[in-house]
Amino acid sequence: MTACELGSLSRGGSDSKNCAGLVGGQSVLVVHEGVQDRRDRTFLYRHRDLLADLHTAGSRSAGAPSAPKQAVTQASLQADLANANARAARLSARVRQLEDRLSRRLGNQAWRESGLGTPDDTEELQRTITRLERTNVELDAALDEVRAELAAAREANRDLTRAVNQRG
Repeated sequence: MTACELGSLSRGGSDSKNCAGLVGGQSVLVVHEGVQDRRDRTFLYRHRDLLADLHTAGSRSAGAPSAPKQAVTQASLQADLANANARAARLSARVRQLEDRLSRRLGNQAWRESGLGTPDDTEELQRTITRLERTNVELDAALDEVRAELAAAREANRDLTRAVNQRG
């Protein structure tokens, strides 16, 4: 397959104007039309043999006869297809990853805004609860100690009151 035939296939049909420009050595016309038609110019850079053909065609004078074009190898096209498929798979995986991330973030935001979700300061509230429970246990222990002392003081007071009443 020649560069001219490959160029027409990449555009989806035959384009004699571009082929004539390429064969006639007007590589600027081919590249320029590729830009106008929004074709991917990196296609030429991925196929070094086509790029070399364009450079040699551009360096020749307009009146000089052109040499026959080299054929694009099938291996080159298969490598390009494999690379394109791999890139498509990577981009597809990245899109899925970004969709999942966006879905999680939107879900969390909706959950928080609805008022059903836990507050953002859950960890702080948990620390406060733990601290207050510890203080409560300490106060209960201190209260039991004070009650025991009060019971002992009442017992001592009763004993003293009995002793005073028995003397007198």
